[in-house]
Amino acid sequence: MIWPGNPALSALILALLAMGLLYAARKPMHELIRSLGQALGGPLRVSARWLLAAAKEIQQRNKAVLLAYGQLETGQRVEREFERLGAMVTRELQGYPTLQRKLLDEITRIEEDYRKCGEVPPPPPEWTEAVAAIASVKSSGNELVLKLLDEINRSIKGIHDKTIGEYRRSYESRHRILEGFMPFWRSLDKTLGQVDKNLSSLVSSAAGIDAHMAKYEAINAGSDKAQHALTVSAFTQFAIAALVMTIAAGGAFINFKLIALPMSEMVGAGDYLTSALRTAEVAALVIILVEASMGLFLLEALRITHLFPRIGNMGERMRRRMLWIALTLLCILASVEAALALMRDMLIADKQALLQSLAAVQAAPADGWVALIPTAGQMLLGFILPFALAFVAIPLESLIHSSRTVGGVLLAALVRATAFVLRFAGHVARHVSRVLIRLYDVAIVVPLLVERLVKSRPPARALDIDVERTHA
Repeated sequence: MIWPGNPALSALILALLAMGLLYAARKPMHELIRSLGQALGGPLRVSARWLLAAAKEIQQRNKAVLLAYGQLETGQRVEREFERLGAMVTRELQGYPTLQRKLLDEITRIEEDYRKCGEVPPPPPEWTEAVAAIASVKSSGNELVLKLLDEINRSIKGIHDKTIGEYRRSYESRHRILEGFMPFWRSLDKTLGQVDKNLSSLVSSAAGIDAHMAKYEAINAGSDKAQHALTVSAFTQFAIAALVMTIAAGGAFINFKLIALPMSEMVGAGDYLTSALRTAEVAALVIILVEASMGLFLLEALRITHLFPRIGNMGERMRRRMLWIALTLLCILASVEAALALMRDMLIADKQALLQSLAAVQAAPADGWVALIPTAGQMLLGFILPFALAFVAIPLESLIHSSRTVGGVLLAALVRATAFVLRFAGHVARHVSRVLIRLYDVAIVVPLLVERLVKSRPPARALDIDVERTHA
């Protein structure tokens, strides 16, 4: 204490001394605080600019990879559409030239018969005029003339009836010909309807190919719309593949539980690899992973997936060999799992029998065919699950391809967010240095007020000169 027995006065004297010292060190302290703010804020802002440049570069790389993958996928889809369209044309329209020639021949025949059916009877011969003139002669009751006229009339009627009958028979035959063409007309109408349906399907397929080609051109042009569509598609595929993989993981877990118990009898229930990991569990997990690997190799040999280009580039003979080897091993492993499922049911039955023998009350045994239902279900499940897990390679491939795009987008967003945080921290550091300078000035406010009052007073010499000038 500066003033013994008076703490308040001592504190006041210390405060005044501290204000004096702080006032004396005002400019160096301002420079120090300002330098500290710049030392903290400058690197943060530089780091933020660097991260923004890195995010832009990541985005450009993601765009290049996304457009390349989209171009490859769309190109393969266009090729498949062209193959399907070519097969449709070959299947549906390969007999069209023969059908066209047949149609032209039949139409020509119909036109000829139609023209024949349209012929009119020839005009009556010239002698009919003479007969008409004779018929107009008056008989005057002469018997010879009457007899002659009756004979002529009868002959003419006979010839007329014969001619009319021949023409009627000719028309009837032509009508029968036309009537015989009715089934052909119905078949022709049906065939033309089928051709129209096939052409409509070809037109719709061509429209689908046009849409794919437009998408392919947009991808080649590198438009923002195509990039956005591919990004959304990648996120959708990633979500679907993740969902399917989750379901497959559930199936693998059920499969693991199905064979873990019998595997403990095969490799030893008390054998542990570590303090918490049993050998039986590892063996069951290895079997499941081997089954998934065989399924992956099977789909690779079938060229459904393309995770291993070396398998797809194999020769046809070697690829078929690998296909049959993978299928055989998968069937063997499925059979082994079915046997393990049967062994599991037997172990559970033995355990239940032991518990019942130790119990005081014996339970009634179930019927024979009812007791076989769980056993058959477990064996069937053990045989089917390996084949179901074999198809995990399809969503796995989709997950791997889409994760590149999803990871790139999320990484770019994370880098941008980090750059924003660093830039914000730089601004905060700069403004904190200004706040500290103001707080420092607040701590020495008394000396600053004295300095301001001193600076605001005019100099004494200048005041005396002004007074002398006023008296003069």
